[in-house]
Amino acid sequence: MIDLYTDSSPNGFKATIALQELGLPYRLHHVRIEAGEHRLPKFLALNPHGRIPVITDDDTGITLFESGAILLYLAEKTGRLLPQEPVARWEAIKWLQFLSSSVGPIIGQRVHFELFAKEEIPLAIERFRHLTDSVFSVLDSRLSKYPYLAGNEYSIADIAHFGWTHIARIIDFDFTEYEHMNAWHERISQRPAVQKGITLPEPATGA
Repeated sequence: MIDLYTDSSPNGFKATIALQELGLPYRLHHVRIEAGEHRLPKFLALNPHGRIPVITDDDTGITLFESGAILLYLAEKTGRLLPQEPVARWEAIKWLQFLSSSVGPIIGQRVHFELFAKEEIPLAIERFRHLTDSVFSVLDSRLSKYPYLAGNEYSIADIAHFGWTHIARIIDFDFTEYEHMNAWHERISQRPAVQKGITLPEPATGA
């Protein structure tokens, strides 16, 4: 059995969507970041950096943090969501790395400077808007040629990027001008596992 420790976030959605897509049984533990639960000793024992998501797998004794590593592990465990043909497989891994090194950090910094920074810093806002447009342009170009980032197969690369485009859409970082990326996002958003994954962890009742 897999245990998933997560909260509602772009990186957390990667794990919940993948687990829903794969139909793997798992126990979900809501780590409430706003309440500081990610800094409690029992969570830091799983991830000393104090960030979600984390999985533990009773079947293998493996504990993993970093959402990209979790996606790769789940794909390898099941033989799904990662193409077997070498070219497509490495395309999926390449675009997963693009998300981890560029798309996620850039959108994350834009969110910080536009929405949460205590003092407005126009140069930082301008910089991360420009960088966001740059990575969106790269994704749009790729998706003008293929239905999915790995090529013709839906994969963990799509799941990883969707976590961030979902948040971008919610907070009005408009990307409708990127026609192919926008169409890809709308198509992915209709998948039942995606629709369920972005609701998890569900808010506690009676709280």
